[in-house]
Amino acid sequence: MQGKGVVKFFLVVMTIVTLVQYFFILPTQKVEKAAEEYARTSTSNLSEDLQKTAFKMKRAEFLDSMSSEEVFKIPLLKSYTYQELKSQQLALGLDLKGGMSVVLQVDLRQFIRALANDSKDPTFEEALNRASQAQKTEQADFVSLFFDAWNEVKGDKKLAPIFTRNEALRDEINYETGDGEVVRVIRAKADETVDLTFKLLKERIDKLGVTQPNVSLDASRDLIIVELPGIDNPERARTFLEAAAKLEFYNVFRISDPGVQQAFIEANQRLAQTMSGSSVDREILRIDTTFATDSLGNVIAGEITSIDTIYGSASQSGPLFEALTLNTTGAQGLAVLGFAKKNQRRYIDSLLAKPDVKSLFPRDMVLRWGKDPMKDFETNEVTDNYELYALKPSRDGKAAMTGDHVVDASANPDPQTNEVAVSLKMDNTGAKIWGQLTTEAAQDNNREIAIVLDDEVVSAPRVINPILTGDSQITGSFSIQEGKDLANILQIGKLPTDTEIIQESLVGPSLGEENIRNSTIALTIGFVLVLLFMIAYYGGGGIVSILALILNIFFIFGALASYGTVLTLPGIAGIVLTIGMAVDANVIIYERIREELREGKSLLMAVSDGFQNSYSAIIDANVTTLLTAFVLAYFGLGPIKGFAVVLIIGVLSSLFTAVLVGRLMIDQWLKNKDRSMSFSTGLSKNAFADLSIDWLGKRKMAYIISGAIILAGLVSMATRGFELGVDFKGGYSYNVTIEGAEVEASALRSALTEAFEGNEPIVKSVDTENTYNVVTDYLVESTDDDADKKVMMALYNGVNSIAGGNIDLEQFKAPDGNGTHVESSSKVGPTIADDIKSSAFYAATFALLLIFLYIFIRFSKWQYSLGAVAALFHDTLVVMGIFSIFHGILPFSLEIDQAFIAAILTVIGYSINDTVVVFDRIREFLNNYTKSSKEEVINSAVNSTVSRTIITSLTTLFVVAILFFFGGASIRGFAFALLVGILVGTYSSIFVATPIMSDLTGELRAKDTKSDKKGFSKAAESAR
Repeated sequence: MQGKGVVKFFLVVMTIVTLVQYFFILPTQKVEKAAEEYARTSTSNLSEDLQKTAFKMKRAEFLDSMSSEEVFKIPLLKSYTYQELKSQQLALGLDLKGGMSVVLQVDLRQFIRALANDSKDPTFEEALNRASQAQKTEQADFVSLFFDAWNEVKGDKKLAPIFTRNEALRDEINYETGDGEVVRVIRAKADETVDLTFKLLKERIDKLGVTQPNVSLDASRDLIIVELPGIDNPERARTFLEAAAKLEFYNVFRISDPGVQQAFIEANQRLAQTMSGSSVDREILRIDTTFATDSLGNVIAGEITSIDTIYGSASQSGPLFEALTLNTTGAQGLAVLGFAKKNQRRYIDSLLAKPDVKSLFPRDMVLRWGKDPMKDFETNEVTDNYELYALKPSRDGKAAMTGDHVVDASANPDPQTNEVAVSLKMDNTGAKIWGQLTTEAAQDNNREIAIVLDDEVVSAPRVINPILTGDSQITGSFSIQEGKDLANILQIGKLPTDTEIIQESLVGPSLGEENIRNSTIALTIGFVLVLLFMIAYYGGGGIVSILALILNIFFIFGALASYGTVLTLPGIAGIVLTIGMAVDANVIIYERIREELREGKSLLMAVSDGFQNSYSAIIDANVTTLLTAFVLAYFGLGPIKGFAVVLIIGVLSSLFTAVLVGRLMIDQWLKNKDRSMSFSTGLSKNAFADLSIDWLGKRKMAYIISGAIILAGLVSMATRGFELGVDFKGGYSYNVTIEGAEVEASALRSALTEAFEGNEPIVKSVDTENTYNVVTDYLVESTDDDADKKVMMALYNGVNSIAGGNIDLEQFKAPDGNGTHVESSSKVGPTIADDIKSSAFYAATFALLLIFLYIFIRFSKWQYSLGAVAALFHDTLVVMGIFSIFHGILPFSLEIDQAFIAAILTVIGYSINDTVVVFDRIREFLNNYTKSSKEEVINSAVNSTVSRTIITSLTTLFVVAILFFFGGASIRGFAFALLVGILVGTYSSIFVATPIMSDLTGELRAKDTKSDKKGFSKAAESAR
């Protein structure tokens, strides 16, 4: 093999990198074990009903305090904080860990209205209304839909005058600007706002205390996808995610103001006295609890709203100054009172919030931390410290000015000093307020004004002169990017962009644990079955394939971790499927080596030629699978995108381990002339020998069978339809566990129909005992802010009426609750449901088109492409037909959802993989046997590939069947689609793709009276 040194080099490098990736788990686990021990100790004296929630909060608090602490160091190379280590490890998705997932739509309707200064133009309003309606059924972005709607209703009106009222747009839009240019400007502003909203949301989520959140932006559809593993307060998360950014301007206290520095010194002394008396660390746990009461005032439920921990040890310097460094020199600017590390901020806040300490400071002082890490005064390098500021609210307790009055902000270098300055422009009201504010600040010894976003100080510029025009500049040691970011943040006051949750999923931790257990069992059993089969069939070669497969899985998990992939249930399915498909390259190679050996070649020559003659089929087969995976990754959302990423990594890793590393291992073994290697056993030596089947002669029967199945499926689709999941029709889906009562699905359906005001839900029993899946479109199109709560309340009333009437509401809503409760839930709005349907259609269409083009390029004949695509249509229609015919009949869900689309595209990839191998052998035989008829050549080629087709299908079926039986209800429909697809794909390669290609192709050569009987005999012999 050429390039052995290169293969060895990459093998060593990849192994080292992957081992390091796995090694990162050890120090991370050490920190997490310490967090659990800390949480357990801190909450041991609490009552049982509060302990569970308190434990989670204390654990999260400990991990947050360790986030910026160095916990691992590679000598001479790099040190890692806990957060850095955690970000380089494989994160578990919601369906494996429990938690919350939402898809947020950025509200560009309100954004466009704000750009038009809330114009009341009726034509403008009509265009906005039409765009909102179109957004529910079309996939285009809102700005494009608005422009289309405007063109429909505008008459002889122009768009520009509506937007010239906005001072910030006058430099880009005037009365003569054409509609197309106006929309281009709006689109550019919208893109900036969506991106800014995304960045602000990511920063907000860090405050939720969620470990390894996953936030991504789908810019083409103005969607933000958020996954929050382990979140235990969904209502708080919803409020947090949908709230608009709050930009405010405040006067500040200075460290040099009378009594400020002294207050800190006295606070430190007082804390040293109250926390002294013991040489060991002391901890004070303060729990604030809100209580719910009934109509008589009796307490019926309690909920922890906050937990503050005050810890530290008494020392000569005092507990406050051990964590906080006062800015006594004023080097960081007089507005900075002090600075501390990120993980010390909560501790400092808890100390300064103590009543006896807080009384030492001015009553109107509000302490706030800087948004970003501070820079070193001398080197200008970013440190790990954060600055502490003291805001001075107005007499009414509010900010001096809000961001609503900022109409424009931009960042540009000063041409004279090259210093980056952020320019601000205010509206008329803002200019008056800003003029008064800056006048007072300038007169008060050039005092600073703090710019605060979501209660964090983003900047505190010093005012040199009063600014009366509404135009001002903020200067500082900004880089170009930092200046631009600050300008974007300041523009949030001018560009209000609310976010709306259009899809939501909530999974309880117990369901996640069950999914992990089931998936691990499926993965293990499937893996063992494949190993046993490969050894039993290929002997010594099977051992090499096993080693390559183990290495493959080793690399796959390492790569997924290094890329920060979130592993979901479909992702595990992708790994299971990869195990089955990974042996395909080995099978192609080993079958070819066996052929070469039967021709009488030496072992070394057979190995060399076997690998060489297999590359074409392997490359074609894997490229077509990758094409479908890339399409799925592009069009998929959330877990489906994760499935595609796993499949892509799995295919690439399989090619490296099976082809290159496998060849390297075989060559190294055979390097010693005394060694040998078998590629068959007594059981497999004569398997599929002497095949001489007239496959093409059976094509009419195959056409009849396939046509009948497809016709039955089409009739069922037209009459019975499909069991559409909420992904495709919109609605709410709940998994409800009912304890203490035997409930029939029909009875629960009747009770819920009444609770849902006559809207009959779909109620199905899940394979977990006493668990039911409830799907309803009740209030799904409601625009009320509390629609979700109304649906949950109706669900509670319906379940409560049939399950005894004494269910606790709070426990019922909690995904980790006890007794009867909602174990998981999801909501898909009509907008995202239509988006998912459109994405599925485009994904399937593009996958088929790409495959057609690839095969056309590789085989240079459209007949091959059309035959392959016809087989793919056949496979898709058969699988869809079976799902339509048997839904409601088979004892498991056959929903059409995103996972089903992933299964269909996977089937397309698998089927084309098989078809390409057959076509590759047909092309080879047509070139080698030129004296025989087309039918003879094609039959012989198919006969020679039957062994590979059956073996690959068997190994893949092993793991998919295990996934089907042991993977649990959440993935059973997905696995069933793969099972059917693999069987149908294997059939269609021989009985659909090949015959259609043959029927479309004329006789490829003039018939010769002499036949290649001798050659075909040799080929048949080779097939043994």
